[in-house]
Amino acid sequence: MKNLLFSKSAWQNLARDKADTLLLLTACLLVILPHASHLPIWNTVAACGILLWRAYVTFSGKRMPSRWILLPIAVACMIAVRLSNNAIVAREPGVALLVLLLALKLLEMHAKRDLFVVTYLSFFLILSNFLYSQSMLTAVLMFAALLAILTAQMSFQYTGKVPPLKQRLRQSAQLLALAIPLTLVLFVLFPRIQGPLWGMPGDAAGRSGLSDSMAPGNVSNLALSEEVAFRVQFYDPPPPQSQLYWRGPVLGNYDGRTWSMISWGDLPVFRMPKISVTPLSAPIRYQVTMEASGQHSVFALELPRLFPVIDGESSLITRDMQILARHRISKRTRYEASSVTQFMAEVDVEPEILRRWLTLPRGLNPRALEFARQLMAREPDQGRQIDAVLQFFRQENFSYTLQPPLLGQNAVDDFLFNTRAGFCEHYASSFVYLMRAMQIPARVVTGYQGGEINPVDGVMTVRQSDAHAWAEVWLPNRGWRRIDPTSSVAPERVEQNLARALPRSNTLLSNLGGLDVFLGNDSFIGRVRNQFQAINNAWSQWVLDYTPEKQRNFFSSLGFEEVDWVSMMRVALGLGALVMAAIIFPLIRHQGKRDPLDALYSRFEAKMAKRGLARLAHEGPFSWGQRLAQQQAASTKTI
Repeated sequence: MKNLLFSKSAWQNLARDKADTLLLLTACLLVILPHASHLPIWNTVAACGILLWRAYVTFSGKRMPSRWILLPIAVACMIAVRLSNNAIVAREPGVALLVLLLALKLLEMHAKRDLFVVTYLSFFLILSNFLYSQSMLTAVLMFAALLAILTAQMSFQYTGKVPPLKQRLRQSAQLLALAIPLTLVLFVLFPRIQGPLWGMPGDAAGRSGLSDSMAPGNVSNLALSEEVAFRVQFYDPPPPQSQLYWRGPVLGNYDGRTWSMISWGDLPVFRMPKISVTPLSAPIRYQVTMEASGQHSVFALELPRLFPVIDGESSLITRDMQILARHRISKRTRYEASSVTQFMAEVDVEPEILRRWLTLPRGLNPRALEFARQLMAREPDQGRQIDAVLQFFRQENFSYTLQPPLLGQNAVDDFLFNTRAGFCEHYASSFVYLMRAMQIPARVVTGYQGGEINPVDGVMTVRQSDAHAWAEVWLPNRGWRRIDPTSSVAPERVEQNLARALPRSNTLLSNLGGLDVFLGNDSFIGRVRNQFQAINNAWSQWVLDYTPEKQRNFFSSLGFEEVDWVSMMRVALGLGALVMAAIIFPLIRHQGKRDPLDALYSRFEAKMAKRGLARLAHEGPFSWGQRLAQQQAASTKTI
């Protein structure tokens, strides 16, 4: 079989039908492969195996399998899909079935009708890719698959000599190019719906890496994720890396293992309390484009002064100074914000509020409690107590790692006095525990720290790997003060990035930190990466974020203040007709002129038909000419 498939003569001497079939198989492979990233491995392997089976049948010239062989295979595929997904009517099993049905349909192609079925199935699978990703790269891959399937379909339509493959690809590209103007008109003018166009009902519950609770390992699990959390466009000069704290969920309840948000009871989470903040620096204005998270949390540079407007509704601030959207963020969202990086917050707070930030679970971590009592006895000043704990982290043999040892029931004791190895959540959790044990109000703040600015377009990208946890303590006459205990152990994490803070032997991420000469912004690879990210960001801003609000603003700029679906459809159809006319009219106008010899031959045919000597349906010019000559000779002899 290997010699049959890969010998040069086999490819050069392929019959017309075999060449067209192999082109179709290649096109179907381009359609199926992008789904390998989200379908089970067995599904992709099975589909590719069926394609190889069909290629072998094509090369060898053997008969295709009978229906009685294909039917059990199809049933087995359906059962396997059902077992893998625990469902049949859903996105993943539906796409998986389409992939397998497309491959199996290629094994029972007997007529052009079957070709149309394969083509339409391919179109459905191309569209279904956008249910998983709408990135620019996905669009490029889908364009390549569409070009291939159109070329294969066109190849089957030729009845005479077939043009070279390069010419057929060019013709298919021209067909797609003809559709681009009308596509742009429909994209801009067709009434937009609220929410993502390509999505399923279950997608609205998408989640971010950060949630409203934190346990050991929650944040460190995100360290290797390169998924984008949000992008930031600064209108003012951005602050230094060490001040890029993007505030998210604030956690105050602790059960010995997990930190969670406080339930205020008489103070509902969506109540807008009056919080006193004294700015100590100039405000920084910026715009955030946040990916869907499925949470209420809205991330802003600490501490926000201008609260974002989400989907036309103002956001809310809670008693612990976290910003919340009124609805879960289930789609990409853009908002404006303004923040100050230096401030004094909540200098005057009611005692009953502060007591909520002092609670600890009973009967746990006796060594940590004893350590706190010793520090209180040695240092009566709360500021010095804080410094003593930070000095303890610096001087003792603590390490910053993504792979900390497991902790027991007394997790804080195990971390502080046994393992002494952890990620940012370990340091923030143990620090807040010690603060509360010393009667200093404290809480855990989660969010993101840092971000990477693209020198091409100036947009900062904050990824899930930038997820971070730090602490806040309340001091008399100073209010809430941010303390990041991680910086005492790994200052590189705050001042530079995560890769430089981790030991070289810890993870692949840390090893990449030493490849700046190859991957840095000044390297060739870095410049290419920055250009691609800038283009991808533009794709997100102008294509994926074309919301109903932007469409209304566009119509307003054209002078249409109040528009509805009917008027928008009329404008879309009108401009679409103009675009189609602009495309079709030149094609009609520049039609090739009829060959003079063909015109003369047509007039000759008409004259002969009037004399009763019309050309018969089966006759060509030569046969007809011979018959006319014989009739002419016969009539001459008669005369």
